[in-house]
Parts: sequence; structure tokens; C-alpha cells
Amino acid sequence: MIKPIRHQKLLEELEQKYGHSTTIFGRFHYMRKKYLWVFCIGGAKFLKRFIDVTLSIFFLIFFSPLILLIALSIKLSDGGPVLFITKRVGKWGREFDFPKFRSMKINSHIKKKELEQFNAHPLDIKFKMKKDPRVTSIGYILRKSSLDELPQLWCVLKGDMSIVGPRPPLPEEVAFYTLEQRRRLDAKPGLTCIWQVSGRSEIPFNKQVELDIAYIESRSILLDLKLIIKTIPAILCGRGAY
Repeated sequence: MIKPIRHQKLLEELEQKYGHSTTIFGRFHYMRKKYLWVFCIGGAKFLKRFIDVTLSIFFLIFFSPLILLIALSIKLSDGGPVLFITKRVGKWGREFDFPKFRSMKINSHIKKKELEQFNAHPLDIKFKMKKDPRVTSIGYILRKSSLDELPQLWCVLKGDMSIVGPRPPLPEEVAFYTLEQRRRLDAKPGLTCIWQVSGRSEIPFNKQVELDIAYIESRSILLDLKLIIKTIPAILCGRGAY
């Protein structure tokens, strides 16, 4: 499991720079900087969580009629399960249940091996295929519109995910991660992220990692709000959704 060492290192740097002063003014200056920094970090975390809870509750209520309609359509189409639930890896390597509306035919995972040669990015850890024959007609619409992701609002409400953050990988994908790629797990996974609004599956995995790390190193409430706003046109145009 990845440890949250970045904040600890920053505190150690602050201690080295200001913490050894022997004057009252120097110690006051150090304590003021330290606790102001801790307060700002804690306040940002609280605000981000507040936004996550507020938006997830709002969207779950707002989309509830659509959620019921989608569930009924999937069930009536082939009688199979409405949800497809997998294990995904979240912050610091913790696994959680990750639900999506089922967009593929029943037992489609059996045929995945036969289709690996058609991977849109052959050298990537992740498997993405354009015009995947396993996708149902309803599933195609759900994927193109990102409506298959709606059940993940429950994960946001529970605290397993955030509205904005790196998309959660499969455990078998993480098993092949390099140390640099594991930095994606330093943040809570999200419904949307930088590469989700910049091309989605058209962006190769290594570039996705770069963008996720860039987000983690510069994340802020303002950046989250910008990405949430950019997600709307990204969903409407459907670029890279397959």
C-alpha cells in the first residue's frame, strides 16, 4: 500500500527551515507557518468532500428516473444483471467495489482473450477496443453518453471515490505498474479527470499517467470545478468514448 508521504516531507522541510530557531520570534514564525499550512490542507480536504457529497446526492436524485429507466431497459433486453461490478484500486492501493451499468453481453469476459489483438493501444496495460462486438446495442448508447457510469455516484457518496480524480484501475493493471505509475494511487479516484475531458480512450495509457500525476501535484478546488464544467461538453461530444 502506498503511504501518504508527500505531506510529511513538506512538514519535514518546514521543520528544517524554520524549526531550529532559538528565538521566540523564530519559533512563533515556524508555528504560524506550520499550523496555517495544516489548516489550509485540512480545509481543502473538507471542502472537496463537501462538494463530493453534495453533488453525488443531487445527481442521484436528479437522475433517479433515468437510472430506473436504464435498469429496466437492460433487464428487459436479455434478462441479465443490470449492474456489472468489479474490484478497482483506490487511494493508496485500497480495493473497492466498482459498479457500472452492464453494457456488454453476458459472459463477455470469456471472449476478451480472443480480441486482445484489436486493442486500440496495443502496448498499453489497459484494453480498449473500438466497435467491441461484445457491447450490446443499449450498451453502446450508455458508453457513448457515459450513462453507464451513473452507479459510481454511490461510490462518491460512500467516500471510495471523488467527483474529480484519476480513474480507478483494475487490480491486474496495477500489478504491472511501475513505481512512477503507482503515483496515480496517491489521490482518491474520480468520476472525471484531465484526460477524461481531453480525449478519453484516444489518449494512450502513459499520457494518461502523466496527466493524472500533473493533476495530483497541482490539484485545487478551482481546478476541480474547471474539470467538472469541462466534463459536460466532453460527454455531449462523446469523443473517445468506447
